[in-house]
Amino acid sequence: MNAPDAVLRDLAALGLDGTQNVYYNLTPAELYEYAVQRNEGRITKYGPLSARTDPHTGRSPNDRFLVKEPSSEIQVGWGNTNKPVSPELFDRLLTGMGKHAKGRDVFVRDCYAGADPRYRIKVRVVTEKAWHSIFAYNMFLRPADDDDLPDFTPDVTVIDLCEYTAPEEDELHSSTFILLNLGRGLVLIGGTHYAGEIKKSIFSALNYWLPQKNVFPMHCSANIGLEGESAVFFGLSGTGKTTLSADASRTLIGDDEHGWSDNGVFNFEGGCYAKAIKLSPEGEPEIYGTTKQFGTIVENVVLKNDRSIDFDDATITQNTRISYPIWMIPNASKTGIGGHPKTVVFLTADAFGVLPPISKLTPEQAMYHFLSGYTAKVAGTERGVTEPKATFSACFGEPFMVLPPTRYAEMLGEKIRTHNAQVFLVNTGWTGGPYGTGNRMKLAYTRTMVNAALNGELDQVGTSIDPFFGLAIPTEIKGVPTELLNPRGTWESTEGYDKKARELAEMFAENFAKYGDSVSETIFSAGPTAEEIV
Repeated sequence: MNAPDAVLRDLAALGLDGTQNVYYNLTPAELYEYAVQRNEGRITKYGPLSARTDPHTGRSPNDRFLVKEPSSEIQVGWGNTNKPVSPELFDRLLTGMGKHAKGRDVFVRDCYAGADPRYRIKVRVVTEKAWHSIFAYNMFLRPADDDDLPDFTPDVTVIDLCEYTAPEEDELHSSTFILLNLGRGLVLIGGTHYAGEIKKSIFSALNYWLPQKNVFPMHCSANIGLEGESAVFFGLSGTGKTTLSADASRTLIGDDEHGWSDNGVFNFEGGCYAKAIKLSPEGEPEIYGTTKQFGTIVENVVLKNDRSIDFDDATITQNTRISYPIWMIPNASKTGIGGHPKTVVFLTADAFGVLPPISKLTPEQAMYHFLSGYTAKVAGTERGVTEPKATFSACFGEPFMVLPPTRYAEMLGEKIRTHNAQVFLVNTGWTGGPYGTGNRMKLAYTRTMVNAALNGELDQVGTSIDPFFGLAIPTEIKGVPTELLNPRGTWESTEGYDKKARELAEMFAENFAKYGDSVSETIFSAGPTAEEIV
């Protein structure tokens, strides 16, 4: 489709007026053709397009910055996550991107973020790679009627010219950059081919704007049970949000980003961005099925001689990915909207192997663990991470949170109290020992435990209290070996467990100390202790 004059004027106003061709809202089929012609990717045996993003095969959080400007400066939680840059640097990079674009083709896609029309924002994505435009088509909500597009005025524009690298600047860490200018509704991405930066930049923007409308933005997946009850699953990449929410017995709302308004839960996206390493039809049949469909993008996978995908080969990265429209999941919601969640699940991949596979949280513990956001960064998710590494990421998504973490925690606490939601902490990480010694929790057992929580089966089950973390551990769950429920009993050495548990408890306390002046005493004291086991 030829770009409307209004789109060309908007691009010109941004300095992108010297491009050779502007391809506007092309279909995936058209974009496939351009991607192949331009050597951006290969068509795999069953139809998906395979693309490479190396050397960046994950996000670059150290290269993400927010412009320090008057309209947002007071509200932003500045620090290591939200690092400031000057408006002048932003303007210099935007000018440089305009020069880079001269004589080149660009692909423009207009789309939405937010399934609930009351809170939806209009998004324009400008890329120099055809396959990045397919990614935007998959991941955002697609306008239902192209007749509306000529009048489309974006709330935020993402300019992703991945081949453009930043000149040496004191304010930046490298030639790669992801810059958000909240006041101007502009995002600049350069120096990385990793498509995930596009979607996460919009998530960051929503994390700033939606709380102003009393909507709680969440880094979570969400689904709906047979009785219409919603559930949300918080967790960082690799902890199981996508896998556990794509359950054939429940309706999928979305796999990664949602809002919780006074009306219920709604998806921000129109697609899913799932990890593909070791993907199998037995473990994740719904997700595996998308890798047989035209329109799916597979990133950084190894292809066999017949161009079929080797999901077990991590030669390029552990963070292999697939991007697909959510309608490829057979049980996906057609509206992307659900009611108020009755169950909230925190997912953590515990590399220490000491947290129970599932435990009940009090409201105070829920606030504590939400602010702590303990998990392990999974290999390949970020540059430089080659094996699981213990980390604390506030709100289970600190890299994308623009406001201070306590602001989001307050919103969660209000939602839990108002709607009487039950909260569970689920360890999808290691048991029987730490990473390298123990074993990863079996997915089948995790599914059984999570389903028991969602179905209310744990409401009447007895619990034992973990002496280190104060967590209420169910004493029995049908279909799960009883000895697996209490992690201390899975270790060969209880002394070894006690040492690791004490070490992790101390890490929790050290991390949470920074919230001492900003949370109540009941929340502050709801965390683990490092007391000796008698």
